[in-house]
Amino acid sequence: MEYVKKGGVIAVRLVKGEEIVASVAAVAERENISAAYVSGIGAVGRATIGVLRTADKKYIKRDLEEDMEIASLTGNVSVGADGKPYLHLHVVLGGTGSVYAGHLNEALVSATAEIFITTFDAGIGRYYDEDTGLNLMKFEELK
Repeated sequence: MEYVKKGGVIAVRLVKGEEIVASVAAVAERENISAAYVSGIGAVGRATIGVLRTADKKYIKRDLEEDMEIASLTGNVSVGADGKPYLHLHVVLGGTGSVYAGHLNEALVSATAEIFITTFDAGIGRYYDEDTGLNLMKFEELK
C-alpha cells in the first residue's frame, strides 16, 4: 500500500493481494481520521458483501470469488465506541455477466485499487440502535 496526503485528501493505491477494508482502516488509524468520505475503483478477485435483513436485524453475507471490477466503492469513516476508526463501506462489483452490491466486509485486490479518502473537520461517532440493529452515526463536539 502506498498513499499520499495533500490537504484534506488522501490518495491510496493498493496492489494485488492487499485487502481493501483493512488497508483503509490502517490509513484511518495512522492518520487519526475521525470523519471522512471514501470513494474508489479497482479490481478484486475475492470479496464478502452483505445485505441487512431488517426483519431480524442480521446481515446476510455472500462470498464472491471471480474476477470483478469495482464499479463503485463508497462510504465513510467515523469513530467507533472503542475509539478506533469505524468504516461503513458499500460496493458495486461487476463480474462477467453478474453485478453484486452491498455492504463491503472484505475484498482482496486482484490487480489494483485506487481509493480517495476525503477528510473533514467533524466529530462523528457511532452508537448502537436497538430498533434497527445498526451502529448509527452520532454527531459530537470536537475537542
